[in-house]
Amino acid sequence: MSWKPEVIADRSGKWTGNACRFATREEADAYVTDLMMRWTAVSGWRSVESDDPVNYTWVDGRAKPIA
Repeated sequence: MSWKPEVIADRSGKWTGNACRFATREEADAYVTDLMMRWTAVSGWRSVESDDPVNYTWVDGRAKPIA
């Protein structure tokens, strides 16, 4: 299990995300909060559970891929 960050970034109201999957909800929340601060069109954000494998970690305020 992993956590995937998602945002609503247009008028469609649809949740969208990328391939980043984190081990904890806290990591996913930190990532998506950082993303929201850089994108001006974000109107909502969340972190949801995923069956995808963990492939990123959040270290020192940055997303780092897991090799």
